[in-house]
Amino acid sequence: MVFSSVSATQQRDWPWIRRRLVEIVGRDGVVRRKEEILTYECDGLSAYRKRPALVVLPRTTTEIAAIAKFCHEQEIPWVARGAGTGLSGGALPLENGILIVTARMREILNVDLENQQITVQPGVINNWVTQAVSGAGFYYAPDPSSQTVCSIGGNVAENSGGVHCFKYGVTTNHVLQLKVVTPMGDVVTLGGVVPEMPGYDLMGVFVGSEGTLGIATEITLKILKRPEAVCVLLADYTSIEAAGNSVAAIVSAGIIPAGMEIMDNFSINAVEDIVKLNCYPRDAAAILLIEIDGMAAEVKAAKERIKEICLAQGARHITSANDPETRLKLWKGRKSAFAAAGNISPDYFVQDGVIPRTKLAEVLTEINAIGDRHGYKIANVFHAGDGNLHPLILYNSAIPGDLEAVEKVGGEILKLCVAKGGSISGEHGIGADKKMYMPDMFNEADLETMGYVREAFNPKGLANPGKLFPTPRTCGESAKMINVADLKNSKIF
Repeated sequence: MVFSSVSATQQRDWPWIRRRLVEIVGRDGVVRRKEEILTYECDGLSAYRKRPALVVLPRTTTEIAAIAKFCHEQEIPWVARGAGTGLSGGALPLENGILIVTARMREILNVDLENQQITVQPGVINNWVTQAVSGAGFYYAPDPSSQTVCSIGGNVAENSGGVHCFKYGVTTNHVLQLKVVTPMGDVVTLGGVVPEMPGYDLMGVFVGSEGTLGIATEITLKILKRPEAVCVLLADYTSIEAAGNSVAAIVSAGIIPAGMEIMDNFSINAVEDIVKLNCYPRDAAAILLIEIDGMAAEVKAAKERIKEICLAQGARHITSANDPETRLKLWKGRKSAFAAAGNISPDYFVQDGVIPRTKLAEVLTEINAIGDRHGYKIANVFHAGDGNLHPLILYNSAIPGDLEAVEKVGGEILKLCVAKGGSISGEHGIGADKKMYMPDMFNEADLETMGYVREAFNPKGLANPGKLFPTPRTCGESAKMINVADLKNSKIF
């Protein structure tokens, strides 16, 4: 069975559909003018664009359930969207479908400091969670670079990470309970407010499912007490390989920093040109940012040991910051790296592969070789602690064929990551961008098993169709890798 139940050319009575949706969410909850709908034609991967037939903005679980039930009855495909900051085309709309946007669902529903929990709607911005509890000495650990604009619902859909994911984990490690609207319009609760729940871990299945299993409408998160002490170290190197070797050496020494990030020379200068921090050495081949936290004595001991390791691995200089203002300044450059790259190139194509830490040095060398071979400059900035690479391939979409060429470069990098024992995604998801590379990681039986899970939640394939899994119609490479005759009888799409 193919998970594409509705033809893109199928004719529908959209005025009637619009009236029905207005009955559910009100006139101000339905976007229908073409010039307004243009706002929603892409997510953060702006190279891919499609205009949805209608955009609907619900405010409650009840409204989303009614929309999903209506779409299920009428067999109307739909895509869920949060803040639209995703980088894999996961929220790319359907031309003959509805876009369900959770941007108006921005309520913090409950704060339970005693049990270190907070419950929010999906449209709540990531950074708002920390702001809501910081006065009491708590914070929310997952911190994507886009945390000031990305929403919790999108973080759940993509299983987002961030600077501190090395020590504290990604989104799934901080979600306790979800209220979910299924593609049939049913409302179910996954997980629970206690740490361990019996039965199948359906919440774990849902987090990172990229909108293919339903929409989370109430999200209970774990919040953490702020550490006693925090210190950020900045080590600079004459080679990016030495920076990568330092990461492996630090972890091998039994030290678990809160986060470790690497930026190459190209990224360093791009950031300094735009943000003007005057704290990143422009002549360094790479810098390594290391944050350590915990008890004051623990942080002090780890700081000295890390300095020794970095110097032994070839670091030229090491600076440290203990006060919040200076720490924020050091991290500001890293979190501005994507925006800075956009200032020096008309376009960039970012990838999101993962490799073992021990392979960092050799993979970074090979990535630069791939860029040189194809004639594209690649800026490297990434979560070094967990080997989550974010190579930014610089190009110009105004040049015919340039986008297609850098897509192939990105694919070559992903294949390299898999060959080195890694993954094609660490936190950005698969979406529309990387689905053709799923067969590089999974065999046909793996994909079919995932399809059974998707079918259980999404029997008509209406929720975010065409994402996550490869299809012969949209990816020639995947069609060659999987027997098309077998696909016709499978349930993976």
